[in-house]
Amino acid sequence: MKADESKAGKKIVAIASSTGGPKALQTLIPLLPSNLNAPVMIVQHMPAGFTEALAGRLNTLSPLAVKEAAEGDVLSPGQVFLARGGRHMKAGKSGARHVIHYSDEAPREGVRPCANYMYESLADCGYDEVVCVVLTGMGADGTAGIRNLMEKKKVTVFVQSEATCTVYGMPRSAVAAGLVEKGITLEQIAQEIINNVGVI
Repeated sequence: MKADESKAGKKIVAIASSTGGPKALQTLIPLLPSNLNAPVMIVQHMPAGFTEALAGRLNTLSPLAVKEAAEGDVLSPGQVFLARGGRHMKAGKSGARHVIHYSDEAPREGVRPCANYMYESLADCGYDEVVCVVLTGMGADGTAGIRNLMEKKKVTVFVQSEATCTVYGMPRSAVAAGLVEKGITLEQIAQEIINNVGVI
């Protein structure tokens, strides 16, 4: 295995967002470079029918390729996969590759897609490290899933600061649970993602 191959594909970025999330994502995702050395999964709480347009909008704004994730999509560095509204999204292994799978299980935390579901699926993946990002939103989705993930993987957590959130619920929950010390701005989160996963 060549050195560059051994470094590639070892990390993944997983983002949870809810109320105010589309606006936050339209700030955050365009700040990430096209050669980001990790795939990005996003769970944005939205009903069916709305996520395709959001993914399209993010794709036009961003250097990264952004799409509404489809069943079986291969998680590749430099690509962003937005969960389809109304369905749970998880990462699964297919041979040496990681792929997107969907589930129609009942809502969790009162939502579907649920970020906890995504984070828990990453506990059994082949990635060495998961960079977890919790953005604006009501409730506590993300906290339990990240806590579970920390038991099995190296996890780095960043949350959006209260001053920049539409609703400081999900980030507050992560801070209160001791998953991260404090929130930071979207610009700082983008830089921290780049610092942590690197570029190709």
